Amino acid sequence: MLFRSPRLLAGAVTRASRVNRFFLAALPYAQQEIENLLTLFPNRSTPLWDSELQPERLLAQAANYTTVHLATHALFQPGRPEDSFILFGNDRRQTLADVGTWQLPIDLLVLSACETASGGLTGQGEEILGFGYLMAQAGVRTTVASLWAVDDGGTQVFMDIFYSFLEQGRSPQRALQQTQQVLATGNFGLLGRGRERVERNLRNRIPLAIAEHLSHPYYWAPFLTIGD
Repeated sequence: MLFRSPRLLAGAVTRASRVNRFFLAALPYAQQEIENLLTLFPNRSTPLWDSELQPERLLAQAANYTTVHLATHALFQPGRPEDSFILFGNDRRQTLADVGTWQLPIDLLVLSACETASGGLTGQGEEILGFGYLMAQAGVRTTVASLWAVDDGGTQVFMDIFYSFLEQGRSPQRALQQTQQVLATGNFGLLGRGRERVERNLRNRIPLAIAEHLSHPYYWAPFLTIGD
């Protein structure tokens, strides 16, 4: 699957939220993550910020796009689907049961900045794979998600690189593999024409405390693709 001319619907929940017994911290880099996408795909991307990001609106508009990107919290708890959810605006949540009713006929869904209430694991691998299966049933061709919680500053860098490869025509699977290679080795030359933009964003927007450690597997290893 080529990705050279996507139509992108990108949503972000940047504010702190309280959902039932869970306090979900603000995601300060989520806004910049979406703004990077708007710059990379001008005239082909639409943002949904905080209260604008509602499940009804997402599902109603998704058919007009090839890709949906969600920079928000998600909590996947082993054996507790009723407590496993994706956070939308105004502290609304969509549980896995809700997700099972979605109709989302798109090429790619990216669930980014995936963090738990406790800052621990997002759940065991089967929960993430189960979410990917639900997305496939909903009509999503490929899903990108994370096996554990990652700092949202590091996730911003990961996604900036990932979409740079997609913009150059890589498949999601190949783009993810090359993104992991760039971060693991520090070889930003692999980005080709996307190198200057990504390195500029990294210098100007990411604290040195994060930038110096991006080669650690914590920042790049948890991401995976599910589907074609």
